Amino acid sequence: KSSVAPAAGFCLGAPSVSNLLPTPCAYPGCPRVTRERYCPEHTKQVERAYDRQRGSAASRGYDATWRRVRRMVLAEEPLCRRCKAAGRVTPATQVHHIDGDVRNLRRENLEPLCASCHSKETAASGRRWGRG
Repeated sequence: KSSVAPAAGFCLGAPSVSNLLPTPCAYPGCPRVTRERYCPEHTKQVERAYDRQRGSAASRGYDATWRRVRRMVLAEEPLCRRCKAAGRVTPATQVHHIDGDVRNLRRENLEPLCASCHSKETAASGRRWGRG
C-alpha cells in the first residue's frame, strides 16, 4: 500500500461536480462549456419549458382542498417525521404523498417532511421529471 495521501480536493470515490472538467452544454447546438448539464442561459430555458409542460399547481391536484389538508397535517405533526426518527428536531414544511397520488388525501398517506427530506424522497422515487 502507498503511504502517499491524495492531493487536496482529490476524490477517490465517484467524482463530484466540483472536480469535473467543463463539458459542452447539453442543449443542441450550444457551443458553451459548463460544469452543469446546461449553461446558465439554457438551464433557465429548459426549466421554463418544463414548468409550462407541467401545468399549474391546481391542474396537478394541489387545490384549495389540498391546501386545507396540508395545513391540518402540519398542525397535527409539526416536525419532520424522518428527521424525528433519526433523532433530529426539524420543522416540517412540506407534506409528502406516500403513494405518490395527489388525489389520495387520506391521513395515513400523508407524511410531514422538511424540505431536505422531501427533496431526497422525490429524487429517490424519480417522480420529478416525469419518471414516476
